[in-house]
Amino acid sequence: MYVGGTRKRAGVALGLTGLVVPLTVALGASPAQAASCTTSTGPYQRQVEKFMGRPVDGKQSPADCKATQTFQRWHGITPSIGYAGEVTWRTMNTILQQRAAGKTPNAAGKCPTNKGRIACVDLTRQLSWIQDGAKLAYGPVPVRTGRDGDETRTGARKIYHRSIDHWSTLYKVRMPYAQFFDGGQAFHSVGKSMYNPPGSRGCVNMRDGDAKAYWKMLKNGDDVFVYGRKPGT
Repeated sequence: MYVGGTRKRAGVALGLTGLVVPLTVALGASPAQAASCTTSTGPYQRQVEKFMGRPVDGKQSPADCKATQTFQRWHGITPSIGYAGEVTWRTMNTILQQRAAGKTPNAAGKCPTNKGRIACVDLTRQLSWIQDGAKLAYGPVPVRTGRDGDETRTGARKIYHRSIDHWSTLYKVRMPYAQFFDGGQAFHSVGKSMYNPPGSRGCVNMRDGDAKAYWKMLKNGDDVFVYGRKPGT
């Protein structure tokens, strides 16, 4: 990506709606979808069954597969055959951690509270929020950070460039509401699930509404703090 000729790398106020596809949708999968379901029991079968609200018996069933398969398709997890594998469970476990964060994402005090306004990014839980000192100002919201090999870098940074309708000449994609904070890594919106693997090229991807809110609340010079480690990297 480029900003002013410089190459740039791409990268709950959430009620937890949208974190998981409704089970009613999952159980309404079409016959064509059901035909591609696997009958194999996955290594995370019990965990996935529990997450999806299915009977927990550790054995794959057609209904288990439909529910899991729809979750996979909703979030772009491939192959979307309803197998309770590592990536599917890792995604579900991240969602569970995000739910557990509630309105106290900084309960452990890992994001600085002595900086005034600061945007915090927790790679481990794939969460971001804005604080004013110790007061939660926005979020937390789910984010999609850098994939293995293109990790979002940790540490204390500052927003140094903002571009409301940025175009990446490197990846040939739009980066709406881009706010750059570290060597080309930026907050910006994307039109896909926050749980779509393997992740971004280093940026902190956000849903459109959250990226707009960050754009309104942050400015050049504001602090950003990134910590933790994304699961799977």
